[in-house]
Amino acid sequence: MIIGLTGKYCAGKNFAGSLLEKKGLPVLDVDKLGYQVLEIKKTEILARFGNDLQNADLTLNRKALGQRVFGKPDELAALEAIVHPEANRLTEEWIAQKSGSSETQGAHCVINAALLHKSSVFHRFERIIIVTAPYLTRFFRARRRDRLSWTEIIRRFNSQKDFNSQYLSIKAEIYKVENPSSLGTYKALERQIDKFIEGIT
Repeated sequence: MIIGLTGKYCAGKNFAGSLLEKKGLPVLDVDKLGYQVLEIKKTEILARFGNDLQNADLTLNRKALGQRVFGKPDELAALEAIVHPEANRLTEEWIAQKSGSSETQGAHCVINAALLHKSSVFHRFERIIIVTAPYLTRFFRARRRDRLSWTEIIRRFNSQKDFNSQYLSIKAEIYKVENPSSLGTYKALERQIDKFIEGIT
């Protein structure tokens, strides 16, 4: 079974992913995979968006690139046209490897992605875990973790205003887990992950 894992900014999906891995499920972090793809496609990205996006060590300045495309649908679409095919290819390759391995054959695997609905395997998910948290909880997590200004945090939150609608048409079973506060969250979230795993084993 291919399982999707997602959640809004600072809801805690990556921590949920680490719990799933701890319980023995292989998890592909597509967001981290995307960093690799950006380097693989660096030449094309610089040709399209400008050589000034290159750091002194010749790596891609991801933050500057993000600022260049944020809030600009045409520019974002151009970047996705470069990056997504390679990310999808590597995702499919990873799934094939996990399903074909003698050690993991028949096992479940998890695709962890912020933009899960844009994955090439989106309609192959049988279950999707959506990690949720209250607005203010996510806000203070963002301030503490990423040290962003409140205007930048709100801008990121607003960019996800249509988040839930992306999952209305999919046939996969949606499993929401709540990650409500910084205190006592880990055990509460782990209990919900345990319950999810019990339901698929």
